[in-house]
Amino acid sequence: MTANETLELISKQWCNLDDLMLLGEFGRNTALKIKKEIKDKLTKQGYIIPKHVIPMKEVVDYLDINISYLESRVKKGV
Repeated sequence: MTANETLELISKQWCNLDDLMLLGEFGRNTALKIKKEIKDKLTKQGYIIPKHVIPMKEVVDYLDINISYLESRVKKGV
């Protein structure tokens, strides 16, 4: 996945299971486990989350995706 494709994917508000599998290069079971961890954390904080998606911001934070680095790669044409 290129930097541009990653930036395009993380620009969405919500992350579904397929997006999570692409971003983290995970299999389905690992992606389900991570999705559950994020959803449980947010539920404990009092948020109500839709059933099939999680906020992309939380996914970016969980996976520690460096957005400024990706943007610099896109600007340089790499």
